[in-house]
Amino acid sequence: MHDPLSSFLFDLGCTGVVSEEFGDRTLNAYLPFPQDLEEIRNRIELYLDDLTNIFPEVSSPTLQLNQMDDQDWGLNWRRFFRPARVTPRLLILPAWEPVPETETGHIIRMDPGPAFGTGQHATTKMCLEAMERVRPNRPWTLLDVGTGSGILSIYGAKMGAEKVVAVDTDPEAIRWAGQNIRLNGVAGSIQLSLTPVEELEEVFSLICANLILGKILRLLPCLSRLVKPGGFLVLSGILDKQVQETSRSVTSNALQEYEILRQEEWACILATKRAEGEGS
Repeated sequence: MHDPLSSFLFDLGCTGVVSEEFGDRTLNAYLPFPQDLEEIRNRIELYLDDLTNIFPEVSSPTLQLNQMDDQDWGLNWRRFFRPARVTPRLLILPAWEPVPETETGHIIRMDPGPAFGTGQHATTKMCLEAMERVRPNRPWTLLDVGTGSGILSIYGAKMGAEKVVAVDTDPEAIRWAGQNIRLNGVAGSIQLSLTPVEELEEVFSLICANLILGKILRLLPCLSRLVKPGGFLVLSGILDKQVQETSRSVTSNALQEYEILRQEEWACILATKRAEGEGS
């Protein structure tokens, strides 16, 4: 529920959202103080009602609005973003933190801005872990669908992908992804694009899509077309209770379930396309 709610709040002019390290599942969002506070309250409450209908298994959220002193919340929220060990081979480091001298694995430096993807949310962590599990040994390419902050594309480039295509429908996400890509020195390997996935024709060894269920189900026929025979598809952003529905759609689109990762209430499905000439 946090991900669609965050997107809605950014559309309202939110300058930062913090959802990590709050054991009570609190989502803190910082918005410019509006002249008509009640209008903003009503819009948020209506959206929360809609989300409750979509996610009936989640208890009804409570909205609390507080006026705070004027600060640059676009930067202040960053104090909640700390270094994170995602896998034994990967450390996510805020752009303003020094690189540890003892680190021997991959380091991704991030300044996510308003885009989703600090590497600390379960859906992103599972994508990064899945990429390590299914990375081909031969030369390979990556398609990152809904790139957000660019974190998955950056890891693909650092793991040796020959070419990475990172697509998103949000120009602001593309702008921030570009900043993070340059920050990590992998701009030469990654192509950023606002082209709709449905219009792509090139096929890829590995496709990652960290999206909400509705988008995953809508795009699955297209994603199946774009993954090479013998290649892998990583689907994240799925609630654990949505796995069965997603798995049925995976198999009905000429893909084969390979593995399922789980963290908290989230799941990540790894699927593969049968190599040409491979029997059933």
